[in-house]
Amino acid sequence: MASEDITKLAESLAKTKVGGGQLSFKGQSLKLNTAEDAEEVIKQIEEFDGLEALRLEGNTVGVEAAKVIAKALEKKSELKRCHWSDMFTGRLRSEIPPALISLGDALITAGAQLVELDLSDNAFGPDGVRGFEALLKSPACYTLQELKLNNCGMGIGGGKILAAALKECHRKSSAQGKPLALKIFVAGRNRLENDGATALAEAFGIIGTLEEVHMPQNGINHPGITALAQAFAINPLLKVINLNDNTFTEKGAVAMAETLKALRQIEVINFGDCLVRSKGAVAIADAVKEGLHKLKELNLSFCEIKRDAALTVAEAIEDKAELEKLDLNGNCLGEEGCEQLQEILEGFNMAAVLGSLSDDEGEEEDDEEEEDEDEEEEEEEEEEQQQLKERGQGEQESLTPKKIIDSQDSTPVPSPPVDVATFLAFPSPEKLLRLGPKCSVLIAQQTDTSDVEKVVTTLLRISSVFKDEAPVKTAVHETTDALMRKAFTSATFNSDAFITSLLIHMGLLKSEEKIKAVPSLYGILMTLNHMVQQDYFPKSLAPVLSAFVTKNKCSDSLSNRRENFQQQALDGKQ
Repeated sequence: MASEDITKLAESLAKTKVGGGQLSFKGQSLKLNTAEDAEEVIKQIEEFDGLEALRLEGNTVGVEAAKVIAKALEKKSELKRCHWSDMFTGRLRSEIPPALISLGDALITAGAQLVELDLSDNAFGPDGVRGFEALLKSPACYTLQELKLNNCGMGIGGGKILAAALKECHRKSSAQGKPLALKIFVAGRNRLENDGATALAEAFGIIGTLEEVHMPQNGINHPGITALAQAFAINPLLKVINLNDNTFTEKGAVAMAETLKALRQIEVINFGDCLVRSKGAVAIADAVKEGLHKLKELNLSFCEIKRDAALTVAEAIEDKAELEKLDLNGNCLGEEGCEQLQEILEGFNMAAVLGSLSDDEGEEEDDEEEEDEDEEEEEEEEEEQQQLKERGQGEQESLTPKKIIDSQDSTPVPSPPVDVATFLAFPSPEKLLRLGPKCSVLIAQQTDTSDVEKVVTTLLRISSVFKDEAPVKTAVHETTDALMRKAFTSATFNSDAFITSLLIHMGLLKSEEKIKAVPSLYGILMTLNHMVQQDYFPKSLAPVLSAFVTKNKCSDSLSNRRENFQQQALDGKQ
């Protein structure tokens, strides 16, 4: 268990109020329509000295309210982080650009130097990008390191506007001797398709400092993937590439594999559900084998990879000492192929890194000609669809519903759903997301909270898929909240027995019974980090949890803070 993970949990338990220059209205469901509605928000902003981060997630801000909030921000030159995701739910789409313009102009006027801008889960479409276009081009964003625009429905048009703004920002900042050095870019579920991805690829190639790129579920086919691959090749610091649920085919996979050979810092490759197929998988395996010694995770699940290609991938990871997970689920290995895959990894003493193979599609006959024909047909269909889109893009945009009832409205068609039993039997981030927006309710309903062991097991399986990526993190948090709120408010639930069992499963408390501890504490620590800050978490459990975390695995510096750690954990529940 990494000491920094324990430190994060300890700091959350010890924290009573938001600090570090951060003012948070997160998740308060504020309906800020008028200037009067926003009075309390404005007051707190104005009275907050040294404001560095402002959290407005989970509220809804109208045009008039945005204007007065913006006025308060004009004097906040130290503001660096804007956590403004999911703050326009229920708004007319026409309201969002002027609201964003007001807020952006305020940051420019203040002379702020942003490090992070998060506008995820605001279904503003292409027009919404116009709302913060000027901000991106301004000196306020010359220092930007993290740009998060997940699930915004930007479309091809929005992607092009965004790309042009990033290029302009880089040009202007370079002229001042400090080029834009963007590190993290997130734009999943935006319908960017080939043209949007290609435009952004051009911007990425100019920037050259990216460390993480997350662009899942964007309808990108091999031309767009190839453009991104070429851009990634000139971003040598890349650590994470997440292009899950796009369509590589062999051409895109081969192009990406060539790029991977030139990258030395890669830690996470997520090409799950990307149809890389067997030839693409072999090309990626060659790239992995030649280098990528820092690789921690390789996801090639649900890619129509056949047995021999999958075995080639397994053989390629032999000397990857840092590898923590290999996901080849949902491919076409067959029972014998799955066994061979496990045998190869056991021979490397790496069996533990292999993810579940429960969704294997079974071995198919090797018909390369049919595969090539299918690929050609897909390419022809793709070209036809692209021509239609180019001709009818404006018309399509005009048909978009104006009322945004939920931030999910503009997302692409979701992947096929799974049921709760399948997720709990073989947990994965993808399966949790595929359960849909009601995943938290479904899991809570199907868990008998009178059985402490079932609650502990379910919590551990939910937390095991935790990732520091917005969609997965949110799903884990919401599902955990629903489950544990139900448990702790149940008259038949034994909280003391729960915490005892949890500590045993975490390996922090010995038991007479032989209970195998979870292989990694990262997920459960990050989940507890969230749980202890919620109103349903019993104050009486905080010092118990605190004591065992600090006693068993913490550093001396963390132990020295234990008294404060426990007391303030209790204060935070008041």
